[in-house]
Amino acid sequence: MLWQKGRSSRNVEQATGGGGGGGFGRIHLGVGGTIIAVIIAMIFPSTRGIIFGLLTGNGDTGSSGTPAQTTQADMSDPQVQFASKVLGSTEDVWTAYFQQAGKQYVDPKLTLFHGRVSTACGGASAAVGPFYCPGDQRVYLDLDFFQELATRFHSDSDFARAYVIAHEVGHHVQDQLGIMDMEQQLAQRGEPMQGANGLSVRLELQADCFAGVWANKSQQQLQWLQPGDIESALNAASQIGDDTLQREARGTVVPDSFTHGTSAQRVKWFKTGFQSGDVNTCDTFHAQTL
Repeated sequence: MLWQKGRSSRNVEQATGGGGGGGFGRIHLGVGGTIIAVIIAMIFPSTRGIIFGLLTGNGDTGSSGTPAQTTQADMSDPQVQFASKVLGSTEDVWTAYFQQAGKQYVDPKLTLFHGRVSTACGGASAAVGPFYCPGDQRVYLDLDFFQELATRFHSDSDFARAYVIAHEVGHHVQDQLGIMDMEQQLAQRGEPMQGANGLSVRLELQADCFAGVWANKSQQQLQWLQPGDIESALNAASQIGDDTLQREARGTVVPDSFTHGTSAQRVKWFKTGFQSGDVNTCDTFHAQTL
């Protein structure tokens, strides 16, 4: 991936402190977060209440839920430069889409942190991986996660890392379009959050599809993808399905506990978005078959 061709975003910031506690809104762990969160919950059963709280927004982590104080990120760091270029591309793609739809896109902030961070959705540690908080419209990323992606899940490519960021931005797009509000309304009416056909799975697969749409549009704008890049993103998606993670952690698969979809589903919906370049193909909430 020729990521240097992208435009740098001004919306990358560095958290200056950790801590923080409970707030409002569910932390959307996205591509990376559930990788570690689910494994922790399976290996250490005593943590399941905390992990479930992070996934559903029902956990009580205490404190005020105040977003972290931030400063301008160090743009001399190549990893920060990379994240800034990818974020800049998502801004260009989604701003254009919203304009065509007669809407205004509000850029999210990308907050880099190390170890632990305070958000409007509550406190979180690096163990949950990258996530989006609708309460403050920020994507949170500990850059050390990219090393985990490379060593544990054999996804050591620039585009696999870009896919992680694009998925989290996909949650912001859902927030901007009112899809997250719709999801919560459906949940309040009794629709199940977890499970193979649950609302959480549908939301996450749609974010994968939105990441595919971004990949399509960004390639049209920048011609920055190289042979093997799409395959690297598909490999990352295939490594982090609920079924694959559960089988690795305890040897069995429990569809009733799914929150993100199977490996095959994650690959399918990313490909759907990439091949079509059309947000309208990403309606996972009305899809009969995920």
